[in-house]
Amino acid sequence: MQTITLDRYADVRDAFRQHDLRQDMYDAGGLVMADCLLVLHGAEHRVRRRVENRLFRRGTFRHWEREFLHDVVRDTLRPFVDAGRGDLVEIGYRTVMNLTAMVAGVDRPHGSPEETDALYRFAKKFSEGATLVHTTRDPAEVQAEVSAALAEFDVSFLQPSIARRQALIARLDTGELTESELPRDVLTALLRNRDELGVDDDVIRRECAFYLQAGSHSTANAFTHAAHDYFTWAAQPGSTVGATTDGALLQHCVYESLRLHPASPVAQRRALAPITLRSGTEIPEGTVVVMDLAGANRDAAVFDRPLEYDPLREVPDDVPRWGHAFGGGMHACIGTELAGGVPSSEDGEQVLGTVTLMLGALIEAGGRPDPADPAERDPHSAREHFGRYPVVFDA
Repeated sequence: MQTITLDRYADVRDAFRQHDLRQDMYDAGGLVMADCLLVLHGAEHRVRRRVENRLFRRGTFRHWEREFLHDVVRDTLRPFVDAGRGDLVEIGYRTVMNLTAMVAGVDRPHGSPEETDALYRFAKKFSEGATLVHTTRDPAEVQAEVSAALAEFDVSFLQPSIARRQALIARLDTGELTESELPRDVLTALLRNRDELGVDDDVIRRECAFYLQAGSHSTANAFTHAAHDYFTWAAQPGSTVGATTDGALLQHCVYESLRLHPASPVAQRRALAPITLRSGTEIPEGTVVVMDLAGANRDAAVFDRPLEYDPLREVPDDVPRWGHAFGGGMHACIGTELAGGVPSSEDGEQVLGTVTLMLGALIEAGGRPDPADPAERDPHSAREHFGRYPVVFDA
């Protein structure tokens, strides 16, 4: 089987746009990923994306950011600030957990810390299952744990969430409710369109588990990397950054960190037909195409001083500051603007995004790395993730 690796920015961008390149990376993680949006192709993917994409509109993100995201971030951070210390990995997961559950359509009836703890545990286990190809553990052992977690999640959270939505949909059908009174989440969209989408209970369970883990896992890791890079940058000799809370600057810091540490360092596709990229690279049918996102995001032809962390760098007009961190083409991350925000908009209203809000709150609270307890990488993943990142608060 032939494999071609693309590590130039332009080649990766071109490959993302090829409709004859099919997702080929998550077969090992089928317990969580089978038939999910991220792995679908062609007509199935277009229909599912159309249904779910309605939930991810810029106006929705603006509303969330204005109305409750700031409070969610501050409320989650407060116990750690009061204690004077915490772990960025845990803080990140806990902060995004409630938001991610809301997007997926997983109810927290009591809004209790215990429910957040349970969802936190499920999300981490589902993430381990989805990225099984990167595990350093026994794959069979991980799969058994993921299967048990899915069953527990189904009984404890998903089935009650489904029952509540089905009752609401029935009331909509009889005219007792209006469209605006239905939850705006993935689960509701799947239930209302299950015949058109051809999804059964297993697919619905996996899709909700996928959203729960994908949003929390990638966002929590992005937050930890962004904080680490910011702390390192601000501590450099001669730095005048200080403990800034400038939203625009912090958003640039987040984008630069995403460029250097994309959630998925590689993307993988399989050619369904012969393809020739604009650069002249020929890809025969059946070839596995590995898109080195981390390498492409360090392409010196696009990014000056590509290995340096420089939030103030200039980038070409047609290149986002985060490079290929959110993917591209048909499988571009559906939650890009939720996590990363929008640098500017036609009406001048900026959407900072979840990670920037989290970083700003951390800095405002006086958070900094614990000098007596250095951060450590995750020993159970081949990806560049932190397993723990102790911090102290000086506020």
